[in-house]
Amino acid sequence: MRTALTDLVGVRHPVVQTGMGWVAGPRLVSATAEAGGLGILASATMTYAELEAAIKETRSRTSAPFGVNLRADASDAPERIDLLIREQVKVASFALAPKPDMIAKLNDAGVVVIPSIGAARHAEKVAKWGAHAVIVQGGEGGGHTGGVATTLLLPSVLDAVDIPVIAAGGFFDGRGLAAALAYGAAGIAMGTRFLLTQESTVPDAVKQAYLQRDLNSTVVTTRVDGLPHRVLRSDLVEHLEKSGKLSSLARAVTNAARFREHTGLSWRAMIREGLAMRHGKDLTWSQVIMAANTPMLLRAGLVEGRTDAGVLASGQVAGLLGDLPTCAELIETIVKDAESAIDRLRDVR
Repeated sequence: MRTALTDLVGVRHPVVQTGMGWVAGPRLVSATAEAGGLGILASATMTYAELEAAIKETRSRTSAPFGVNLRADASDAPERIDLLIREQVKVASFALAPKPDMIAKLNDAGVVVIPSIGAARHAEKVAKWGAHAVIVQGGEGGGHTGGVATTLLLPSVLDAVDIPVIAAGGFFDGRGLAAALAYGAAGIAMGTRFLLTQESTVPDAVKQAYLQRDLNSTVVTTRVDGLPHRVLRSDLVEHLEKSGKLSSLARAVTNAARFREHTGLSWRAMIREGLAMRHGKDLTWSQVIMAANTPMLLRAGLVEGRTDAGVLASGQVAGLLGDLPTCAELIETIVKDAESAIDRLRDVR
């Protein structure tokens, strides 16, 4: 299925697997790439050395194009950009808008730049700076998310820019891909749907916890890191919602210390990371520490399988999913069903 996205990055199908922290590693990314989609490594939860090793492992598993998701505000972002250029990674995606000089450097090296944005004005800004495409996520999406539904946010972005727009938030099947293409998007990006595949390294017990949910099983909370975060409802999330400031701060400091030990970051860098996650918000110091502590809450659930002590980011689509296909089966079915939906539309008079 050829679109502006497939032409831009050289994949066979306009389906993107998003760079989910602790989830999007070499096994999942390479399986997505081999199936004809665009897999994106999540580097925000990796050290530089881990990212370097992950890129090499992914390349050993596939010769197809893949991408790496970067934190534009990370202290070593320039070094990571140099790594992508040196390793000839096809796509650099960003959770926060990269600076113009970052985009220019990647452009000059032939790396496709695809930031994720949450508003039409943000899309206009990065397009002006030279971004090749954007991913726009509506409020249905998991993790950090906004309050505007994809059905409203997507057309507003499409009207604002002339570069390819990839739709995210609420997509999981071929009907969604056909709908996104009908809006004018160049493809779809999915996180939760790829998390629930056979190649995902998330523990099986955690996958089953996702599959047992319904459409009311996610909640948008600000008690994880001070920013709107869509996650699965759990006893821990309920506790965070009800807990006082002191207990939340104590838990945050403990988890932040664990993340510091894992990454080797200094406390000063940890605080800088937390401050960077403010996104212009007026957060308290407690919330800043919570922002720095978020990766360990996610790791506890998505890596260690501790649903009692971890946070499970999730899109609303978790309530509609009931199987664990391979990436190849998933993408093949999505494309086939999208083509069928488009064919049905041709019969409409």
